[in-house]
Amino acid sequence: MVEDQLRARGILDRRVLDAMATVPRHEFMPIEQSPAAYEDRALPIGEWETISQPYIVALMTEAAGVHVGDRVLEVGTGLGYQAAVLAALGARVYTIERNAGLADEARRRLRRTGYGTAVEVIGGDGTDGYAAAAPYDAILVTAGAPRVPQTLLDQLAEGGRLVIPIGSRQVQQLHLLIKNSERVTDRVLEACQFVPLVGRQGWPKAAWPRFFG
Repeated sequence: MVEDQLRARGILDRRVLDAMATVPRHEFMPIEQSPAAYEDRALPIGEWETISQPYIVALMTEAAGVHVGDRVLEVGTGLGYQAAVLAALGARVYTIERNAGLADEARRRLRRTGYGTAVEVIGGDGTDGYAAAAPYDAILVTAGAPRVPQTLLDQLAEGGRLVIPIGSRQVQQLHLLIKNSERVTDRVLEACQFVPLVGRQGWPKAAWPRFFG
């Protein structure tokens, strides 16, 4: 996976590659999906959510520039894979999941794989962020948003990085925003496809498309 899907496609950060090689992706998906765990594609995990393809996880993680000791917020826990990768990089991770069943299962899987002490799973609306632990050195949003939630920008530290897919319900562009005292810079990384970001500052639940992206 690391050589053929990540390094070959331009992921060069050695720490990100090592983290992706270390975290067992098959532990963060339903058992019926495990034969495809290391293929470079998104897979359904239930409740109309997915685990992102390895390349996108690596791309977002590399763009976020996570270092040991960073405080990181993830919006959209799923079953905890992205949070585990961030924890493997030495970050303190706060991850928000709106679906209570998935949040409970993510906690179990993170504990079982040894990442639970570095990750706190919070139930709630991820578009509101998590003010109790702000500011964050990095925020990663793992669902497609119609726009950048202002709350997430407000919870970034000075110099903080926000990685977020922005676009329609079906297709988005992955953005990297960096906050500084003068302005917020915004760079498009590449096209992508995520399930919709549902919440007060995202899409209404009724807008969910019936496919996995």
